[in-house]
Amino acid sequence: MASYDVIIIGSGPGGYVCAIRCAQLGLKVACVEGRETLGGTCLNVGCIPSKALLHASHMLHEAEHNFAEMGLKGKSPSVDWKQMLTYKQSTIDTNTKGIEFLFKKNKVDWLKGWGSIPEAGKVKVGDEVYEAKNIIIATGSEAASLPGVEVDEKVVVTSTGALELGKVPKSMVVIGAGVIGLELGSVYARLGSEVTVVEYLDAITPGMDPEVQKTFQRMLSKQGLKFIMGAAVQKTEATKTKAKVHYKLRKDDSEHVLDADVVLVSTGRKPYVDGLGLEGLGVEMTQRGQIKVGKDWQTNVPGVYAIGDVIEGPMLAHKAEDEGMAAAEQVAGKHGHVNYGVIPGVIYTHPEVANVGETEATLKEAGRAYKVGKFSFMGNARAKAVFAGDGFVKILADKETDRILGCHIIGPGAGDLIHEVCVAMEFGASAEDLAMTCHAHPTYSEAVREAALACGDGPIHM
Repeated sequence: MASYDVIIIGSGPGGYVCAIRCAQLGLKVACVEGRETLGGTCLNVGCIPSKALLHASHMLHEAEHNFAEMGLKGKSPSVDWKQMLTYKQSTIDTNTKGIEFLFKKNKVDWLKGWGSIPEAGKVKVGDEVYEAKNIIIATGSEAASLPGVEVDEKVVVTSTGALELGKVPKSMVVIGAGVIGLELGSVYARLGSEVTVVEYLDAITPGMDPEVQKTFQRMLSKQGLKFIMGAAVQKTEATKTKAKVHYKLRKDDSEHVLDADVVLVSTGRKPYVDGLGLEGLGVEMTQRGQIKVGKDWQTNVPGVYAIGDVIEGPMLAHKAEDEGMAAAEQVAGKHGHVNYGVIPGVIYTHPEVANVGETEATLKEAGRAYKVGKFSFMGNARAKAVFAGDGFVKILADKETDRILGCHIIGPGAGDLIHEVCVAMEFGASAEDLAMTCHAHPTYSEAVREAALACGDGPIHM
Protein backbone atom coordinates (compact mmCIF):
# COMPACT_ATOMS: atom_id res chain seq x y z
CA MET A 1 0.00 0.00 0.00
CA ALA A 2 1.50 3.35 -1.12
CA SER A 3 1.94 5.81 1.73
CA TYR A 4 2.08 9.63 1.77
CA ASP A 5 2.62 12.39 4.30
CA VAL A 6 -0.46 14.12 2.92
CA ILE A 7 -3.15 13.37 0.34
CA ILE A 8 -5.27 16.24 -0.94
CA ILE A 9 -8.68 15.36 -2.38
CA GLY A 10 -9.50 17.82 -5.17
CA SER A 11 -7.22 19.75 -7.52
CA GLY A 12 -8.97 23.10 -7.69
CA PRO A 13 -7.20 26.34 -6.65
CA GLY A 14 -7.25 25.29 -2.99
CA GLY A 15 -6.17 21.71 -3.64
CA TYR A 16 -3.40 22.20 -6.18
CA VAL A 17 -1.89 25.16 -4.32
CA CYS A 18 -1.96 23.16 -1.09
CA ALA A 19 -0.31 20.19 -2.81
CA ILE A 20 2.50 22.28 -4.27
CA ARG A 21 3.12 24.08 -0.97
CA CYS A 22 3.22 20.77 0.91
CA ALA A 23 5.82 19.52 -1.57
CA GLN A 24 7.87 22.69 -1.15
CA LEU A 25 7.88 22.02 2.59
CA GLY A 26 9.45 18.60 2.02
CA LEU A 27 6.39 16.39 2.37
CA LYS A 28 5.53 13.39 0.19
CA VAL A 29 2.31 14.49 -1.52
CA ALA A 30 -0.48 13.12 -3.69
CA CYS A 31 -3.53 14.88 -5.08
CA VAL A 32 -6.73 13.05 -6.03
CA GLU A 33 -8.69 14.29 -9.05
CA GLY A 34 -11.43 12.52 -10.99
CA ARG A 35 -11.64 14.96 -13.89
CA GLU A 36 -9.56 14.36 -17.00
CA THR A 37 -7.77 17.64 -16.28
CA LEU A 38 -6.48 19.36 -13.16
CA GLY A 39 -7.66 22.74 -11.88
CA GLY A 40 -11.14 21.96 -10.59
CA THR A 41 -14.23 24.03 -11.35
CA CYS A 42 -12.25 27.28 -11.53
CA LEU A 43 -9.94 26.38 -14.40
CA ASN A 44 -12.29 24.02 -16.26
CA VAL A 45 -15.83 25.41 -16.00
CA GLY A 46 -15.62 28.55 -13.87
CA CYS A 47 -13.31 31.51 -13.37
CA ILE A 48 -10.94 31.02 -16.29
CA PRO A 49 -13.33 30.19 -19.18
CA SER A 50 -15.77 32.90 -18.07
CA LYS A 51 -12.96 35.49 -18.13
CA ALA A 52 -12.07 34.41 -21.67
CA LEU A 53 -15.65 35.04 -22.81
CA LEU A 54 -15.85 38.29 -20.86
CA HIS A 55 -12.70 39.51 -22.60
CA ALA A 56 -13.85 38.45 -26.08
CA SER A 57 -17.29 40.00 -25.69
CA HIS A 58 -15.81 43.22 -24.29
CA MET A 59 -13.59 43.51 -27.36
CA LEU A 60 -16.76 43.26 -29.48
CA HIS A 61 -18.38 45.99 -27.37
CA GLU A 62 -15.37 48.25 -27.88
CA ALA A 63 -15.45 47.68 -31.63
CA GLU A 64 -19.17 48.43 -31.85
CA HIS A 65 -19.25 51.47 -29.55
CA ASN A 66 -15.83 53.13 -29.24
CA PHE A 67 -13.62 52.29 -32.22
CA ALA A 68 -15.16 54.86 -34.59
CA GLU A 69 -14.73 57.65 -32.05
CA MET A 70 -11.02 56.78 -31.80
CA GLY A 71 -10.65 56.95 -35.55
CA LEU A 72 -10.74 53.20 -36.11
CA LYS A 73 -13.13 52.96 -39.03
CA GLY A 74 -14.48 49.86 -40.72
CA LYS A 75 -17.13 47.22 -40.54
CA SER A 76 -17.89 45.95 -37.02
CA PRO A 77 -16.72 42.35 -36.49
CA SER A 78 -19.27 39.55 -36.63
CA VAL A 79 -19.44 36.87 -33.96
CA ASP A 80 -18.08 33.44 -34.82
CA TRP A 81 -19.41 31.65 -31.75
CA LYS A 82 -17.70 28.37 -32.60
CA GLN A 83 -14.31 30.10 -32.82
CA MET A 84 -14.98 32.00 -29.59
CA LEU A 85 -15.60 28.68 -27.83
CA THR A 86 -12.38 27.33 -29.36
CA TYR A 87 -10.51 30.35 -27.94
CA LYS A 88 -12.13 29.69 -24.57
CA GLN A 89 -11.07 26.03 -24.66
CA SER A 90 -7.49 26.89 -25.60
CA THR A 91 -7.37 29.17 -22.54
CA ILE A 92 -8.58 26.29 -20.36
CA ASP A 93 -6.10 23.83 -21.88
CA THR A 94 -3.12 26.14 -21.39
CA ASN A 95 -3.92 26.61 -17.72
CA THR A 96 -4.80 23.01 -16.85
CA LYS A 97 -1.65 21.71 -18.57
CA GLY A 98 0.28 24.29 -16.58
CA ILE A 99 -0.94 22.73 -13.32
CA GLU A 100 0.06 19.28 -14.59
CA PHE A 101 3.55 20.64 -15.29
CA LEU A 102 3.77 22.16 -11.80
CA PHE A 103 2.80 18.82 -10.25
CA LYS A 104 5.61 17.07 -12.12
CA LYS A 105 8.08 19.83 -11.27
CA ASN A 106 7.26 19.58 -7.54
CA LYS A 107 6.96 15.75 -7.51
CA VAL A 108 3.28 15.74 -6.60
CA ASP A 109 1.60 12.44 -7.56
CA TRP A 110 -1.74 12.74 -9.35
CA LEU A 111 -4.04 9.92 -8.21
CA LYS A 112 -6.59 9.80 -11.04
CA GLY A 113 -10.13 8.99 -9.95
CA TRP A 114 -12.72 10.02 -7.38
CA GLY A 115 -11.60 9.82 -3.78
CA SER A 116 -13.26 8.74 -0.54
CA ILE A 117 -12.08 8.30 3.03
CA PRO A 118 -13.00 4.81 4.28
CA GLU A 119 -11.26 5.48 7.61
CA ALA A 120 -8.87 7.99 9.17
CA GLY A 121 -5.46 7.73 7.56
CA LYS A 122 -6.71 6.07 4.37
CA VAL A 123 -7.92 7.37 1.01
CA LYS A 124 -9.59 5.15 -1.57
CA VAL A 125 -9.33 6.02 -5.26
CA GLY A 126 -11.09 3.54 -7.52
CA ASP A 127 -10.05 0.10 -6.25
CA GLU A 128 -6.80 1.35 -4.74
CA VAL A 129 -6.33 2.35 -1.10
CA TYR A 130 -3.53 4.69 -0.03
CA GLU A 131 -2.20 5.52 3.42
CA ALA A 132 -1.85 9.14 4.48
CA LYS A 133 -0.65 10.70 7.71
CA ASN A 134 -2.81 13.70 6.83
CA ILE A 135 -5.81 14.12 4.52
CA ILE A 136 -6.95 17.51 3.21
CA ILE A 137 -10.42 17.79 1.68
CA ALA A 138 -10.54 20.40 -1.09
CA THR A 139 -13.47 19.17 -3.18
CA GLY A 140 -14.98 22.61 -3.79
CA SER A 141 -18.60 23.34 -4.58
CA GLU A 142 -21.35 22.77 -7.12
CA ALA A 143 -24.14 24.97 -8.42
CA ALA A 144 -27.24 25.17 -6.24
CA SER A 145 -30.74 25.32 -7.73
CA LEU A 146 -34.25 26.17 -6.53
CA PRO A 147 -37.33 23.99 -5.92
CA GLY A 148 -39.24 23.67 -9.18
CA VAL A 149 -36.21 24.55 -11.29
CA GLU A 150 -34.83 21.48 -13.05
CA VAL A 151 -31.44 21.95 -14.69
CA ASP A 152 -30.73 20.09 -17.94
CA GLU A 153 -27.59 22.10 -18.95
CA LYS A 154 -29.13 22.70 -22.39
CA VAL A 155 -32.10 25.03 -21.92
CA VAL A 156 -32.07 25.48 -18.14
CA VAL A 157 -28.39 25.77 -17.36
CA THR A 158 -25.93 26.52 -14.58
CA SER A 159 -22.69 28.38 -15.28
CA THR A 160 -21.27 25.10 -16.64
CA GLY A 161 -23.88 24.87 -19.40
CA ALA A 162 -23.80 28.61 -20.05
CA LEU A 163 -20.12 28.34 -21.00
CA GLU A 164 -20.80 25.89 -23.81
CA LEU A 165 -24.17 26.74 -25.38
CA GLY A 166 -24.62 25.55 -28.96
CA LYS A 167 -25.42 29.09 -30.10
CA VAL A 168 -25.93 32.59 -28.74
CA PRO A 169 -29.56 32.69 -27.56
CA LYS A 170 -31.93 35.46 -28.66
CA SER A 171 -33.21 35.73 -25.10
CA MET A 172 -31.88 34.67 -21.71
CA VAL A 173 -33.36 34.83 -18.24
CA VAL A 174 -30.84 34.90 -15.40
CA ILE A 175 -32.16 33.75 -12.02
CA GLY A 176 -30.09 35.50 -9.36
CA ALA A 177 -28.24 38.83 -9.50
CA GLY A 178 -25.00 37.61 -7.94
CA VAL A 179 -21.49 37.56 -9.37
CA ILE A 180 -21.89 34.58 -11.72
CA GLY A 181 -25.24 35.67 -13.12
CA LEU A 182 -24.13 39.22 -13.83
CA GLU A 183 -20.82 38.19 -15.41
CA LEU A 184 -22.37 35.65 -17.78
CA GLY A 185 -25.41 37.84 -18.33
CA SER A 186 -23.02 40.59 -19.45
CA VAL A 187 -21.30 38.22 -21.88
CA TYR A 188 -24.52 37.29 -23.65
CA ALA A 189 -25.93 40.82 -23.58
CA ARG A 190 -22.81 42.03 -25.43
CA LEU A 191 -23.19 39.18 -27.92
CA GLY A 192 -26.74 40.30 -28.71
CA SER A 193 -28.99 38.34 -26.35
CA GLU A 194 -31.90 40.04 -24.64
CA VAL A 195 -31.00 39.39 -20.99
CA THR A 196 -33.44 39.70 -18.09
CA VAL A 197 -32.20 39.22 -14.52
CA VAL A 198 -34.73 38.03 -11.93
CA GLU A 199 -33.64 38.63 -8.32
CA TYR A 200 -35.43 37.76 -5.08
CA LEU A 201 -33.93 40.65 -3.11
CA ASP A 202 -34.35 44.37 -3.76
CA ALA A 203 -30.67 44.93 -4.60
CA ILE A 204 -28.14 43.16 -6.81
CA THR A 205 -24.85 41.65 -5.54
CA PRO A 206 -26.01 40.90 -1.97
CA GLY A 207 -23.64 42.06 0.78
CA MET A 208 -21.89 44.71 -1.27
CA ASP A 209 -21.78 48.42 -0.50
CA PRO A 210 -25.30 49.86 -1.15
CA GLU A 211 -23.95 52.78 -3.19
CA VAL A 212 -22.01 50.35 -5.37
CA GLN A 213 -25.11 48.19 -5.80
CA LYS A 214 -27.20 51.10 -7.10
CA THR A 215 -24.46 52.46 -9.37
CA PHE A 216 -23.65 49.00 -10.73
CA GLN A 217 -27.28 48.18 -11.53
CA ARG A 218 -27.69 51.52 -13.29
CA MET A 219 -24.58 50.86 -15.42
CA LEU A 220 -25.66 47.34 -16.35
CA SER A 221 -29.11 48.63 -17.28
CA LYS A 222 -27.47 51.11 -19.67
CA GLN A 223 -25.68 48.13 -21.23
CA GLY A 224 -29.01 46.50 -22.00
CA LEU A 225 -29.60 44.15 -19.07
CA LYS A 226 -33.15 44.27 -17.68
CA PHE A 227 -33.85 43.71 -13.98
CA ILE A 228 -36.91 42.37 -12.18
CA MET A 229 -36.26 42.85 -8.46
CA GLY A 230 -38.12 41.42 -5.47
CA ALA A 231 -39.24 38.42 -7.51
CA ALA A 232 -39.52 34.86 -6.19
CA VAL A 233 -39.12 32.24 -8.91
CA GLN A 234 -41.73 29.50 -8.53
CA LYS A 235 -40.74 27.10 -11.30
CA THR A 236 -39.39 26.71 -14.81
CA GLU A 237 -40.91 24.81 -17.70
CA ALA A 238 -38.56 23.70 -20.45
CA THR A 239 -39.00 22.18 -23.89
CA LYS A 240 -36.13 21.22 -26.20
CA THR A 241 -35.63 24.80 -27.37
CA LYS A 242 -37.53 27.16 -25.06
CA ALA A 243 -38.33 27.76 -21.41
CA LYS A 244 -40.84 29.61 -19.27
CA VAL A 245 -39.95 31.14 -15.91
CA HIS A 246 -42.81 31.58 -13.44
CA TYR A 247 -42.29 34.10 -10.65
CA LYS A 248 -44.19 36.06 -8.02
CA LEU A 249 -43.50 39.66 -7.08
CA ARG A 250 -42.97 39.83 -3.32
CA LYS A 251 -44.63 43.24 -2.97
CA ASP A 252 -48.09 42.10 -4.10
CA ASP A 253 -47.90 38.33 -4.74
CA SER A 254 -48.81 38.91 -8.40
CA GLU A 255 -47.84 36.05 -10.72
CA HIS A 256 -45.88 36.54 -13.95
CA VAL A 257 -44.27 34.44 -16.69
CA LEU A 258 -41.15 35.11 -18.78
CA ASP A 259 -40.28 33.33 -22.02
CA ALA A 260 -36.65 32.64 -22.88
CA ASP A 261 -34.46 30.56 -25.14
CA VAL A 262 -32.12 29.84 -22.21
CA VAL A 263 -32.47 30.14 -18.45
CA LEU A 264 -29.30 30.57 -16.41
CA VAL A 265 -29.66 29.46 -12.79
CA SER A 266 -27.15 31.41 -10.70
CA THR A 267 -28.58 31.14 -7.20
CA GLY A 268 -25.30 30.35 -5.47
CA ARG A 269 -23.23 27.25 -4.85
CA LYS A 270 -23.13 24.51 -2.21
CA PRO A 271 -20.27 22.39 -0.84
CA TYR A 272 -19.50 19.28 -2.89
CA VAL A 273 -18.95 16.46 -0.40
CA ASP A 274 -20.93 13.62 -1.96
CA GLY A 275 -19.19 10.25 -1.91
CA LEU A 276 -16.41 11.24 0.49
CA GLY A 277 -17.79 9.08 3.30
CA LEU A 278 -17.81 11.91 5.85
CA GLU A 279 -20.84 10.62 7.74
CA GLY A 280 -19.29 7.20 8.31
CA LEU A 281 -16.06 8.88 9.32
CA GLY A 282 -17.90 10.99 11.90
CA VAL A 283 -16.87 14.38 10.52
CA GLU A 284 -18.90 17.22 12.05
CA MET A 285 -20.86 19.39 9.62
CA THR A 286 -22.54 22.80 9.91
CA GLN A 287 -26.28 23.30 9.43
CA ARG A 288 -25.55 24.60 5.92
CA GLY A 289 -23.80 21.38 4.88
CA GLN A 290 -20.26 22.70 5.28
CA ILE A 291 -17.43 20.81 6.94
CA LYS A 292 -16.75 22.20 10.41
CA VAL A 293 -13.09 22.98 11.07
CA GLY A 294 -11.01 24.59 13.80
CA LYS A 295 -8.53 27.44 13.52
CA ASP A 296 -5.96 25.02 12.11
CA TRP A 297 -8.43 23.84 9.38
CA GLN A 298 -8.58 20.43 11.04
CA THR A 299 -11.91 18.65 11.46
CA ASN A 300 -12.95 16.87 14.63
CA VAL A 301 -11.30 13.76 13.17
CA PRO A 302 -7.53 14.02 13.85
CA GLY A 303 -5.45 14.21 10.70
CA VAL A 304 -8.39 15.17 8.46
CA TYR A 305 -8.45 18.79 7.28
CA ALA A 306 -10.70 20.80 4.97
CA ILE A 307 -10.25 24.02 2.98
CA GLY A 308 -12.01 26.16 0.38
CA ASP A 309 -15.66 26.03 -0.63
CA VAL A 310 -16.43 23.00 1.57
CA ILE A 311 -15.92 25.07 4.74
CA GLU A 312 -17.40 28.35 5.98
CA GLY A 313 -16.54 31.67 4.37
CA PRO A 314 -16.81 33.23 0.93
CA MET A 315 -16.62 30.78 -1.97
CA LEU A 316 -13.65 32.40 -3.67
CA ALA A 317 -10.72 30.71 -5.40
CA HIS A 318 -8.17 32.98 -3.73
CA LYS A 319 -9.64 32.33 -0.29
CA ALA A 320 -9.21 28.59 -0.99
CA GLU A 321 -5.62 29.19 -2.14
CA ASP A 322 -4.78 31.06 1.07
CA GLU A 323 -6.29 28.26 3.15
CA GLY A 324 -4.39 25.70 1.08
CA MET A 325 -1.10 27.46 1.86
CA ALA A 326 -2.00 27.79 5.53
CA ALA A 327 -3.15 24.16 5.92
CA ALA A 328 0.09 22.99 4.29
CA GLU A 329 2.06 24.97 6.86
CA GLN A 330 0.02 23.40 9.68
CA VAL A 331 0.55 19.86 8.38
CA ALA A 332 4.29 20.54 8.08
CA GLY A 333 4.45 21.56 11.74
CA LYS A 334 4.61 25.29 11.09
CA HIS A 335 2.05 28.04 11.68
CA GLY A 336 -0.49 28.77 8.95
CA HIS A 337 -2.47 32.00 8.91
CA VAL A 338 -5.28 33.55 6.86
CA ASN A 339 -6.45 37.11 7.46
CA TYR A 340 -10.15 36.73 6.72
CA GLY A 341 -10.64 40.48 7.12
CA VAL A 342 -8.57 41.16 4.00
CA ILE A 343 -10.00 38.91 1.30
CA PRO A 344 -10.97 40.92 -1.78
CA GLY A 345 -13.98 40.21 -3.96
CA VAL A 346 -14.15 41.06 -7.66
CA ILE A 347 -16.84 41.04 -10.36
CA TYR A 348 -15.27 40.94 -13.83
CA THR A 349 -17.92 42.83 -15.76
CA HIS A 350 -17.19 46.15 -17.42
CA PRO A 351 -16.70 48.18 -15.38
CA GLU A 352 -15.19 45.84 -12.83
CA VAL A 353 -16.38 45.91 -9.23
CA ALA A 354 -14.07 45.16 -6.30
CA ASN A 355 -14.29 45.34 -2.54
CA VAL A 356 -12.35 44.47 0.58
CA GLY A 357 -13.04 44.80 4.30
CA GLU A 358 -15.97 46.57 5.90
CA THR A 359 -18.96 48.25 4.27
CA GLU A 360 -20.78 51.27 5.62
CA ALA A 361 -23.61 48.93 6.62
CA THR A 362 -21.35 46.64 8.69
CA LEU A 363 -19.62 49.60 10.36
CA LYS A 364 -22.96 51.18 11.28
CA GLU A 365 -24.18 47.84 12.64
CA ALA A 366 -21.02 47.58 14.77
CA GLY A 367 -21.46 51.18 16.00
CA ARG A 368 -18.00 52.12 14.79
CA ALA A 369 -17.26 55.75 13.94
CA TYR A 370 -15.84 56.06 10.44
CA LYS A 371 -15.19 58.54 7.64
CA VAL A 372 -15.60 58.19 3.89
CA GLY A 373 -13.17 59.26 1.19
CA LYS A 374 -14.64 59.08 -2.31
CA PHE A 375 -13.33 59.95 -5.75
CA SER A 376 -15.02 59.63 -9.15
CA PHE A 377 -13.20 58.20 -12.16
CA MET A 378 -14.51 61.24 -14.07
CA GLY A 379 -11.67 63.10 -12.35
CA ASN A 380 -9.10 60.56 -13.58
CA ALA A 381 -7.43 61.53 -16.86
CA ARG A 382 -6.49 57.98 -17.88
CA ALA A 383 -10.03 56.67 -17.33
CA LYS A 384 -11.58 59.45 -19.39
CA ALA A 385 -9.13 58.78 -22.23
CA VAL A 386 -10.42 55.21 -22.61
CA PHE A 387 -14.17 55.83 -22.18
CA ALA A 388 -14.09 54.49 -18.60
CA GLY A 389 -14.95 57.57 -16.53
CA ASP A 390 -17.99 56.00 -14.86
CA GLY A 391 -17.66 54.72 -11.30
CA PHE A 392 -15.72 55.66 -8.20
CA VAL A 393 -13.35 54.62 -5.43
CA LYS A 394 -14.64 54.73 -1.87
CA ILE A 395 -12.33 54.27 1.11
CA LEU A 396 -13.65 53.78 4.64
CA ALA A 397 -11.33 54.73 7.48
CA ASP A 398 -11.60 54.85 11.27
CA LYS A 399 -12.74 58.33 12.31
CA GLU A 400 -10.19 58.65 15.11
CA THR A 401 -7.13 56.68 13.96
CA ASP A 402 -7.54 57.05 10.15
CA ARG A 403 -6.81 53.32 9.79
CA ILE A 404 -8.24 51.89 6.55
CA LEU A 405 -11.20 49.61 7.28
CA GLY A 406 -12.48 48.87 3.79
CA CYS A 407 -12.55 49.90 0.16
CA HIS A 408 -15.13 49.68 -2.63
CA ILE A 409 -14.30 50.32 -6.27
CA ILE A 410 -16.45 50.33 -9.38
CA GLY A 411 -14.51 51.31 -12.45
CA PRO A 412 -11.67 50.37 -14.81
CA GLY A 413 -9.23 47.78 -13.50
CA ALA A 414 -10.97 47.62 -10.12
CA GLY A 415 -9.89 43.99 -9.64
CA ASP A 416 -6.24 45.05 -9.79
CA LEU A 417 -6.59 48.39 -7.99
CA ILE A 418 -8.10 46.79 -4.88
CA HIS A 419 -4.84 45.05 -3.99
CA GLU A 420 -3.07 48.28 -3.18
CA VAL A 421 -5.62 48.72 -0.43
CA CYS A 422 -5.32 45.06 0.62
CA VAL A 423 -1.57 45.48 1.16
CA ALA A 424 -2.19 48.71 3.06
CA MET A 425 -4.73 46.98 5.31
CA GLU A 426 -2.35 44.06 5.97
CA PHE A 427 0.18 46.56 7.29
CA GLY A 428 -2.44 48.47 9.30
CA ALA A 429 -1.93 51.59 7.18
CA SER A 430 -3.89 54.80 7.51
CA ALA A 431 -5.63 56.57 4.65
CA GLU A 432 -2.95 59.26 5.00
CA ASP A 433 -0.20 56.65 4.43
CA LEU A 434 -1.83 55.73 1.12
CA ALA A 435 -2.46 59.37 0.22
CA MET A 436 1.18 60.34 0.79
CA THR A 437 2.49 57.55 -1.46
CA CYS A 438 3.49 58.70 -4.96
CA HIS A 439 1.33 57.21 -7.70
CA ALA A 440 2.39 57.17 -11.35
CA HIS A 441 0.55 59.48 -13.75
CA PRO A 442 -1.54 58.81 -15.73
CA THR A 443 -2.88 55.63 -14.12
CA TYR A 444 -6.22 54.44 -12.78
CA SER A 445 -4.49 54.00 -9.42
CA GLU A 446 -4.44 57.76 -8.93
CA ALA A 447 -8.16 57.49 -8.19
CA VAL A 448 -7.30 55.33 -5.17
CA ARG A 449 -4.86 57.95 -3.92
CA GLU A 450 -7.44 60.70 -4.44
CA ALA A 451 -10.02 58.73 -2.42
CA ALA A 452 -7.44 58.43 0.36
CA LEU A 453 -6.84 62.19 0.15
CA ALA A 454 -10.61 62.64 0.45
CA CYS A 455 -10.41 61.02 3.88
CA GLY A 456 -8.31 64.03 4.92
CA ASP A 457 -8.33 67.58 3.55
CA GLY A 458 -9.87 66.54 0.25
CA PRO A 459 -8.89 65.33 -3.21
CA ILE A 460 -6.93 67.45 -5.66
CA HIS A 461 -8.72 66.70 -8.92
CA MET A 462 -12.32 67.15 -7.86
